[in-house]
Amino acid sequence: MADTSKRPASAPSRRKAGRHRGEGQWAAGHFTPLNGNEQTKKDDDGLNVRTRIETIYAHRGFHSIDGADLRGRMRWWGLYTQRRPGISGGKTAVLEPEELDDEYFMLRVRIDGGQLTTQQLRTVAEISQDFARGTADITDRQNIQFHWIRIEDMPEIWRRLEGVGLSTTEACGDTPRVILGSPVAGIAADEIIDGTPAIEEIHRRVIGNPAYSNLPRKFKTAVSGSPLLDVAHEINDVAFVGVEHPELGPGFDVWVGGGLSTNPKLGVRLGAWVPIEDVADVHEGIVSVFRDYGYRRLRTRARIKFLVADWGAEKFRQVLEDEYLLRKMADGPAPEKPVQQWRDHIGVHEQRDGDYYVGFAPRVGRIDGGTLAKIADLAESHGSGRVRTTAEQKMIVLDVAGDQVESLTQALETLDLTANPSVFRRGTMACTGIEFCKLAIVETKARGSWLIDELERRLPDFDEPVTINVNGCPNSCARIQVADIGLKGQLVTDADGRQVEGYQVHLGGSLGMEPGFGRKVRGLKVTAEELPDYIERVLLNFQEQREDGERFAQWAARAEEGALK
Repeated sequence: MADTSKRPASAPSRRKAGRHRGEGQWAAGHFTPLNGNEQTKKDDDGLNVRTRIETIYAHRGFHSIDGADLRGRMRWWGLYTQRRPGISGGKTAVLEPEELDDEYFMLRVRIDGGQLTTQQLRTVAEISQDFARGTADITDRQNIQFHWIRIEDMPEIWRRLEGVGLSTTEACGDTPRVILGSPVAGIAADEIIDGTPAIEEIHRRVIGNPAYSNLPRKFKTAVSGSPLLDVAHEINDVAFVGVEHPELGPGFDVWVGGGLSTNPKLGVRLGAWVPIEDVADVHEGIVSVFRDYGYRRLRTRARIKFLVADWGAEKFRQVLEDEYLLRKMADGPAPEKPVQQWRDHIGVHEQRDGDYYVGFAPRVGRIDGGTLAKIADLAESHGSGRVRTTAEQKMIVLDVAGDQVESLTQALETLDLTANPSVFRRGTMACTGIEFCKLAIVETKARGSWLIDELERRLPDFDEPVTINVNGCPNSCARIQVADIGLKGQLVTDADGRQVEGYQVHLGGSLGMEPGFGRKVRGLKVTAEELPDYIERVLLNFQEQREDGERFAQWAARAEEGALK
């Protein structure tokens, strides 16, 4: 492909800029920043802030941090200020940033492809215990997030992480974020193609590369050769999905333009088949299209999904091929629909080599450093020392011999990490919520865990796959629009006329088998306290009214509104 990695960020425009400022696209000659975020990035590359953290801020403390670094560039190294304790959800959109900021940070560790060694996991556990008050949440992008991090501790944290091959580089910010990958890449018996070499090459080329460190906004990538479609490819900015070409063999189908938040869009196929050795080329080209043509005027329209929606797949592919790859891609087939709804690899599964992998379910991704250390011990004593995180806030131990499976699953049970979870334990996801997130309006993690307990008690025999995604604000970090039951946090009025924490309900969203967004029933809002009653009622209606083989999403799409309230 054309060597776009060497194209300077301020490359000459391809055509003369007109008087209209347009959308701030660099390819149209619009290099003058049109908002404060763009000005901050032009003033100094976010990658450069690490030097100031290590040489100034870590020595002088929180109050020495420049505001543009604190609320902007530090994200390029995985750092967000966390929410000051005691601030209610009603104040989220009212207070100034400095009023919401605590003097502690959330720190995101990127785990590309979800791949961890037990040495790495043990280091994460030690950092959690030494610097993060035991916190270590597993995200739905295969990362691990710490809280309560002090700026003074960052040099030592980086030293420890990088000593075992982990990093926080571009874990946040307007950058290429963590690369999702199948957590069972290279071992699953039914795998179409192992995407690991492509993930490694993408990482080598773009992460920490100044050519791609100033994108219009964040850029999310997924690569998986699993027939389960286990990386939520439909809602990533770019995704490479394993397919078998009838003439060319195994390779990847290319998707672009997916994303959720307040204006959700499903990704679209380019109709192109890519061999594994070309995936990094194509990825680099797509990132470059986004950098040069992406909208930079309004942050709300600065994701690639808006460019794809305006251009369409045909024009996007043409620009990619003609201006960046300088060659045509082969046409190829779409992926087959997965044969099952669950895509989280929970349970005991045989690997292609005859060993087994064991997937287990922490509660809504919440875990602690002490437990992570124990998982590392179990993975070493029962497997080969390889652990994976999933895009569903779960974990997997690989390479378990047949005679070790029962011992491992029993040991996990003692840690409240079951490999045979209830539908509700398996299917409930939650974002960070108001406990730490400055954007949140309501609580999520503790409420999600409470909801699991309540539904297990009320509906012990319910065994149909169902996902319940709990989000603290409209931004959909927990994928509310594509859940069977999506809960969007907001303040609602209860029966006594008081403003309390509650949720707008989305019903019948899905990915994989029949991807689509959930249905919003007019006026359907539920207080936090009413959640178990509401979900129990809806699931009982589903059981009573469903047709043979009908999934919850299918039923919710056709059900009368009365059955959904």
